[in-house]
Amino acid sequence: MAVPKRKTGKCDTRSRRAANMKMVAPGFVSCPNCHEPKMPHRVCPECGHYKGKEVVVSE
Repeated sequence: MAVPKRKTGKCDTRSRRAANMKMVAPGFVSCPNCHEPKMPHRVCPECGHYKGKEVVVSE
């Protein structure tokens, strides 16, 4: 059975894993109520609507 001769360094381990951790900017969707950009599956910060209902009272 093959056994490594030396300990693998942190740099080698992290470099190997770095390819799987590419960060991608989250996509934005437009709010169906006020048409402002917002994060998907979240309450609209502008009008306070979520799924067609007013969840947060906007002033």
